[in-house]
Amino acid sequence: MKAFAGLLDRLSFQPQRLGKLRLIEDYFAATPDPDRGYALAAMTRGLTFRHAKPALIRGLVAERVDPVLFELSYDYVGDLAETVALIWPAPADAAAPPPSLAEVVTRLRDAGKAELPGLLAGWLDALDVTGRWALIKLMTGGLRIGVSARLAKTAFAGFGGLSVDEVEEVWHGQAPPYAALFAWAEGRGDRPAVRAAGGFRPVMLAQPLDEAELSGLDPSAYLAEWKWDGIRVQLSAGDGVVRLYSRTGEDIGGGFPDLLSAVDFGAVLDGELLVIRDHAVAPFADLQKRLNRKTVSGKLQREFPVGVRLYDILFDAGDDLRERPLGDRRNRLEAWFAARRPAGFDLSPLVPFDDWPALADLRRAPPVDGVEGLMLKRRDSAYVAGRPKGPWFKWKRDPLLADAVLMYAQRGHGKRSSYYSDYTFGVWRGNELVPVGKAYFGFTDAELVELDRWVRNHTTNRFGPVREVSRGLVLEVAFDGVQRSGRHKSGLALRFPRISRIRWDKPAAEADVIEALLSHLPGA
Repeated sequence: MKAFAGLLDRLSFQPQRLGKLRLIEDYFAATPDPDRGYALAAMTRGLTFRHAKPALIRGLVAERVDPVLFELSYDYVGDLAETVALIWPAPADAAAPPPSLAEVVTRLRDAGKAELPGLLAGWLDALDVTGRWALIKLMTGGLRIGVSARLAKTAFAGFGGLSVDEVEEVWHGQAPPYAALFAWAEGRGDRPAVRAAGGFRPVMLAQPLDEAELSGLDPSAYLAEWKWDGIRVQLSAGDGVVRLYSRTGEDIGGGFPDLLSAVDFGAVLDGELLVIRDHAVAPFADLQKRLNRKTVSGKLQREFPVGVRLYDILFDAGDDLRERPLGDRRNRLEAWFAARRPAGFDLSPLVPFDDWPALADLRRAPPVDGVEGLMLKRRDSAYVAGRPKGPWFKWKRDPLLADAVLMYAQRGHGKRSSYYSDYTFGVWRGNELVPVGKAYFGFTDAELVELDRWVRNHTTNRFGPVREVSRGLVLEVAFDGVQRSGRHKSGLALRFPRISRIRWDKPAAEADVIEALLSHLPGA
């Protein structure tokens, strides 16, 4: 556990991607099995512990530390793991030796709810400050060290002299602590077998389009299609096995049994998961009702019927089509769909155009709802994992803008834990400010320092780690759309909000009113 804690600590202070990769690779080289496998699982979100909840940790601290002192400390530090690690009283007598990472993982996984408090207290007694911090991060699943699952897999690939696409191909047939993967990476074992049916294939992604690049592109070399406002998925089916994956390879099929139960074919398909009613795409907020669920009720399935709008076909009855040109794959997809017309699936239509100005007009005013822009794909492009430069571009619609008033601020995480960097903002409804969203990016480091100083100097109330501020600062917020929301007092929420600029020049009384946002609702 000590080595794992040291790794997390160094990663949290390492801002550079290459530096993070080196740290993880060095850890894999110096750490034996199974600890390094469980570390890889933790960094790829592959570990969950049913009974390990933040409430349990807070309860243990309340038994050892004055509750008022803890709440004051938590308010100042802004992070539960850091607060507990620092405030936990070290035992007067010698504690047991610190546990290994493998011991922590296996006992957390197998322990009953009644056994867990004693286990956790013993470990907190045995570990130092960094170890306690890492233990709580591991338990709660929120490492927040600037390492994505993809980055961790890239580090593993570098450790073994492999390509990350090779790792992605075999990843979903493996389970923690990944003994077979490490044996393969070190040349002690064969490459793990790829599941022929139901396996995940790394997806191909698009580069954002710089409109200045259009003049250098030949319109006749590209196909255009709508960029639908759902989530990208891969449907992998064959030999009675059906899986639905997110673009990062997470199996999300448990939340969509109605879609998977109708699959009676063998293919790997690339598309967009949407809520579709009467052939029309519903707002993204409807899809959110069904995302991140392991199970879903029949009522929810009926109220929010899902479908997949197909972009591409990667495998057809065992035939790997990824090396073929996109034009050929599109023809194959259309023929495949015409022969089967499976329930819950339809084709994403191609967008005909003669030149870039004509396509730009369609992008500005799409003739259909539920799109957030266009995709441009070279007709001759193979399906290549990752985000290669050139074959595919995403040309999103220009963001919407609103001037909103800062209402609340909360500390960030990781290197931002000392700054108030998460901002809740609202617009006017009559004489009342009502919240419509929260943003934590879009500003520079220098602007963050200014915003943090403003929050501290204009705090009017505190609610745990949250500060309420005087209604005096206007933020120009960029967002991709507006949707109905029962969680916000305003009844509205902004889609993908980010801070566009700080309006030091604008009085709060002149910020936008809610009617301006209502005009952007779908169908308004």
